[in-house]
Amino acid sequence: MRKGLQNLQNNENSNYKIIAVDDEIGIIDSLSIFLKRSGYNFVGVTNPEEAIERVKNEHFDLMILDFIMTPIHGDQVVEEIRKFNKELYILLLTGHKDLAPPLETIKRLDIQGYCEKSDKFDQLLLLIESGIKSISQMNEIKHINEELKDTYEKLEKSYLESIETLRFTVEAKDFYTRGHSDRVAKYSVLIGKSLHLSDGDLKTLQIGGLFHDIGKIGVPDIILQKESKLTDDEYSEIKNHPSIGAHILSTATIFKDIIPIVKHHHERYDGRGYPSQLKGEEIPYLARITAIADSFDAMTSKRTYRDSLPLETVISEFKRCKGTQFDPELTDVFLDILENHFDKIKEIQEKY
Repeated sequence: MRKGLQNLQNNENSNYKIIAVDDEIGIIDSLSIFLKRSGYNFVGVTNPEEAIERVKNEHFDLMILDFIMTPIHGDQVVEEIRKFNKELYILLLTGHKDLAPPLETIKRLDIQGYCEKSDKFDQLLLLIESGIKSISQMNEIKHINEELKDTYEKLEKSYLESIETLRFTVEAKDFYTRGHSDRVAKYSVLIGKSLHLSDGDLKTLQIGGLFHDIGKIGVPDIILQKESKLTDDEYSEIKNHPSIGAHILSTATIFKDIIPIVKHHHERYDGRGYPSQLKGEEIPYLARITAIADSFDAMTSKRTYRDSLPLETVISEFKRCKGTQFDPELTDVFLDILENHFDKIKEIQEKY
């Protein structure tokens, strides 16, 4: 019975790869016999610089590392390894406790444990078994997180496809919207890149731009397709689309980051916008960016009642509305794009 349990334990241990680093070949030989007998997949190295390269090019679960070595000490080995591998579980061996590195160094380098060298390996085996249990738990957590991430990505894809279908439905109702949302998304990202925003914010701007007019699904076709000037009542109906869009997206938490864009891209910096009459920095930052992109595309798109406006007129309009309709700092950034990098705008217009 005991032999069967030991065989089972050895089989489990064979899943883990241990590297030992000590410039004394006798220590390496002893560890090799000891750890292979326990079933571990073992590699012994006497040159610490070679060990760094082995860890860089091979997967190891745990490292047993001597502290005092030549040409470099164990803490220097860890220093190099931590530059490219933050996960390797490291146990430090010392010839004497007084020769161990300071506790601050052990913490800084994320060394999980250390023990004194001995003819008997009982303490070391306990540390190894504890380390392997910790590694096993971390691997299980990573596996669960990967499964959750995969499930989340599939759910996100499903939601995005559903909302995309709604977006295409809106575009079928409103000729002007065709291509508009794509351009607004691209213009918003262009502004975001000029502001050196994070990849997360750029993704939010992209998706927010694509779906910023999704609420038009709730606006009657007769209003969306009307070629003449809207009445006050009809304009009031149009002004409901940001709130309708936010309500549609509120049913899925994956859209929580883009809801501020959808709901507030028609707010004005002077507080005279809609639906919430937010003013200045009360307006979500990414919504202020999208508002500029949305207005630019409205000015440069051909409508039933007017042709697209020339670039000079658009630039003058943004300068005129700087600080009233639009965030002044963001307006300056966009004006720089229009005046000095219009080729990027042109590329988006030609593609969409």
